[in-house]
Amino acid sequence: MVARMYYDADTDPAVLNGSRIAVLGYGSQGHAHALNLRDSGYDVRVGLPETSRSRAAAEAEGLRVMTPAEAVAEANVIMVLAPDTAQKALYESEIRDNLEAGDLLLFAHGFTIRFGQITPPAGIDVAMIAPKGPGHLVRRTFVDGQGVPCLVAVEQDATGSAWQRALAYARGIGGTRAGCLRTTFAEETETDLFGEQAVLCGGISNLVKAGFDTLVDAGYQPELAYFEVMHELKLIVDLMYQGGLSYMRYSVSDTAEYGDYVSGPKIVDERTRAAMRGILSDIQDGTFAKRWIAENESGRSDFLEYRDEDHHLQIEQVGADLRRGMSWLGAKTAPGMEHTSDGHREANA
Repeated sequence: MVARMYYDADTDPAVLNGSRIAVLGYGSQGHAHALNLRDSGYDVRVGLPETSRSRAAAEAEGLRVMTPAEAVAEANVIMVLAPDTAQKALYESEIRDNLEAGDLLLFAHGFTIRFGQITPPAGIDVAMIAPKGPGHLVRRTFVDGQGVPCLVAVEQDATGSAWQRALAYARGIGGTRAGCLRTTFAEETETDLFGEQAVLCGGISNLVKAGFDTLVDAGYQPELAYFEVMHELKLIVDLMYQGGLSYMRYSVSDTAEYGDYVSGPKIVDERTRAAMRGILSDIQDGTFAKRWIAENESGRSDFLEYRDEDHHLQIEQVGADLRRGMSWLGAKTAPGMEHTSDGHREANA
């Protein structure tokens, strides 16, 4: 596929004039989509269960709030922003029977479509608008007159206007200000899962843990090890974010740059690349999806055990203590963690 970017000039916002848009969910992405679309002049309602704690927040912004089923029945453009693991049940109980021919069903991630958790009926458009940033950034940049890049894909074009409507929606949340990259549900899902597992979450977190343990096991102070492998990571990533690898290497010392060239390949060697290929293969053939779906259906026992084990790591305890002394940092505490009397954080049992 040849890369194609879409900007404001490539879209017609009037395509959605008269549309009734339902945003299902009011979390990180949900609040940003609903508010940005409203501020773009569209008719928006939010679909939330009657027991949702987010209803008050949406209503306080002047948004119409109703149950997901009511919102879908009233709308002809529906954006599903529930977590991946909740989408199948939401679709079967609230969405499927309230869809009508010509509706546009939208997702911000392709997981449930790519792996067959949801199979929309013929006669409706199915598309994806996936902002490449968290919801608070989608909202803040929009208010500032800017935007967050998005991935846009069409899985099913029943009306012949799915692309135009999807791009108009992306423009409504500010995506075409920064640029929208055309993709497919399969490409977005597979690359997103791979990026999370091999690099952004799994790769980095395990590299940090291994670096910390190596220094501490060699007799260095845990606090110093934390600064070297965790605290300074943001400084390096910010440089990459601003100007790529070249700008990062330009900005650090020559010693650091030389160490990058000669030592980095010893960490990420052919064994690492082979493991990455294996991870990608498991994503592509559905192995990972089946495992994750089964984990959720069985009560998440392994997932919760993994989380609890990492809550108790020394690097987490040392980091919590150090961050408390950095008032300028805006330190955060993950839900389920609390301070113990000795000053360290411990996971709730």
